[in-house]
Parts: sequence; C-alpha cells; structure tokens
Amino acid sequence: MDEIEKKLKEIKIEDYIWIIYIGIIILSWYSNNLERKYILFNDQISKKEYKSIIEFIFFILFIVYLYFLNGSYKEYNNLKETDSKKKKDLVTLSLVGTLLLTISGFIFLYIAINDDNLDVELAFN
Repeated sequence: MDEIEKKLKEIKIEDYIWIIYIGIIILSWYSNNLERKYILFNDQISKKEYKSIIEFIFFILFIVYLYFLNGSYKEYNNLKETDSKKKKDLVTLSLVGTLLLTISGFIFLYIAINDDNLDVELAFN
C-alpha cells in the first residue's frame, strides 16, 4: 500500500506541474504580445516587461526540470540488480534525457537573463 500512496503523491505533484505549464503557456502568449508591441512601436516598457516574463518563465521551467531530474536520479539509484536489462537501460536513458533537458533549461535561463537586446530566439517544451 505504501508504494501505491507514493505513486499517487507523485501523480498529484505532476497535476500541479501541468497547471504550471498552463500558466507558462498563458504567460508566453502574453509575452509574445509584448514583444510584438516592442518590435512595432519600439516600446521600451513592453521590452522590459517581456524580458522579465521570459526570465520568470525559464526560471520556473528550470525548477520543474530539476524536480524531474531529482525523480529520475532517485529511480536510477533504486534500480536493483535483479531488474531486467531493459528496465536498467530505460531508466538510465531517462536520467540522461532529463539531465540534458535540465542543462538546456539552465542554458536558456542564462540566455534570457543575459540577452539585453532579446536577439536570441528561445524555445522550451
């Protein structure tokens, strides 16, 4: 029963992360409108607000990626010698993929903070 409760708790946390993603989508849409306003009218206030929103979005995403990295790392450490080779391979690949995603999140956050002219196109998933 303890394993079921643990899994249900993880799913509940993931539900909250989906809500965070919905918020990020809304903020991204709003920041696109601000970027458009900055490009069309050279509105410096829109530029500043757009940049702040982008920094906030990538900070939140980086935190979410760290959460998933932590989970992948725990799953990797909980592998047993008796687990199948396929399971070991998939858990290892999941850890590597999550690590790469976290690294990319850090890089995009760094770019968002340091790109004063908003010249670099940033993408996230």
